[in-house]
Parts: sequence; C-alpha cells; structure tokens
Amino acid sequence: MEALLRQVFGDSSDSEDISEEKVDSVDDVGCHSTSDRNYPTWEPIKEIKGLWLCRHFLSPHQQSTFLSAIQNEGWFLEASNNQAMRFGDLPSWAIELSNSIREVVLYGDRTHEAPSCAGSDSGEAACWLPPDLLSREPFFDQLIVNVYQPGEGICAHVDLMRFEDGIAIVSLESSCVMHFTQVGEVSECGKEQPELPMIKIPVFLMPGSLVLLFGDARYLWKHEINRKPGFQMWEGQEVNQKRRTSITLRKLCHAD
Repeated sequence: MEALLRQVFGDSSDSEDISEEKVDSVDDVGCHSTSDRNYPTWEPIKEIKGLWLCRHFLSPHQQSTFLSAIQNEGWFLEASNNQAMRFGDLPSWAIELSNSIREVVLYGDRTHEAPSCAGSDSGEAACWLPPDLLSREPFFDQLIVNVYQPGEGICAHVDLMRFEDGIAIVSLESSCVMHFTQVGEVSECGKEQPELPMIKIPVFLMPGSLVLLFGDARYLWKHEINRKPGFQMWEGQEVNQKRRTSITLRKLCHAD
C-alpha cells in the first residue's frame, strides 16, 4: 500500500516549503504542520451521510504546484477578479487533480470501515464513492476556482441541480471552518426562522484537504463558509485567516 501511494502522490521531503501565506497558515488551530508529509486519510463526517473528508490529500509541494498553475492561467490578474469557471475541456492541471481524486478514493488510507454500497458486487474501495460516480467519464467536466480574502466567504447553499451527484472541493492556502445545515434551515447569511432549531455541523478544512459530497450531503445539506469575525472558531480558538483558494470540481448533467 505504501509503495502504491508513493507512485500516486510521489515523495515529499520534510524540508519542502510553500508560499509565505501557507506557511503562516500552519499555525492555525486544529491542524498538523503542513510541512510534514502525511499520506491521505479518509474520515466520515458522521452526522452527514455522504460527506467525506480527506486530510493531507495534497502535499505542500503539490499545493504550491497547483497554485502556480492557477496563477499561470492569468485569471486573477485584476484585483476585482476572484472567481474563474470552466466547462467541458478542463486545463491539464485540473484533469491531473481530478485523476488524483479518483485515485485517492481507490487507494487512500482510511480510518473507518468502508460503508456498504448499493450496486456494488464487491466490498472494495469503490464503495467509498458510489460505483456509478467513480466510473463515469469524464470524472468531472466543470471547474470553479475561488479566491477569498480574509473575511470573505460564501453563504449557505446547495449546488445547482444542473450538476450531477458527487462534488469535490480542494482547499489551498488558509485553513477555514465549513458549516453544514440541513435544507430548510437557515444560517447567519439567511433569514431567521426561530421555530426551526438549526443543526450546524462544522468541518475543519486545512490546506491540502479534500471534501467529497454525494447523496444526502450533496442534496439535503447546505454548506457555507462564514469568515466574519467570531464565526471561524475551532476547538475554542479563532482560526487565523489568510487568503484562501478553493477548487471545486463537478460534473454537468447531460440530456439522454
């Protein structure tokens, strides 16, 4: 297993460095030093079916490489530009990232027993993502890159129904806390409905982490990142915010 993972993700020295902003972010609460190479580890968010977190998905060197690739696209030369979207043919680096996501689903270490998966004849790693999603081609064909400055986030939402099940989110640069609330409930960004008790599930995203949403997590839970003062709390401490870059990969629905 170790040899296979090295083939997929490569070797990374403890001395590898990343940009100043990402180095600063390792002091954020609740995460290990991003200069340490840890193999990807999947863990479920137990309260939400279909929500999986892969810590250490990207090494510091890989994070730096993808950030450089994004910078080379020229999407964010203007300070007012903070989002780029691509459909269909994705940049080569995004295809590489997509392939790495599929591989880590197949081969990444896990801290919990794999769930049963309807439609699968075997109990192999494919059950960590439904077989029909894992085997589709292309795996993803829509890309969004967002750049968030400190204090900037995104309100609670469910991704549009024009996209298929199975969404991947990769976090770069700054750590943050993503909150999940059930559809029909509200968050700080929406109107209050005091008659409905709000269940909010926090998920800590460190630089280089990967989140997969499918099934209930994709359709029945909204996700948001509120980076206003006082909302980015983890283990009793406020997360040290820097610029954050997120990469979201999705698959467009196509008419039969």
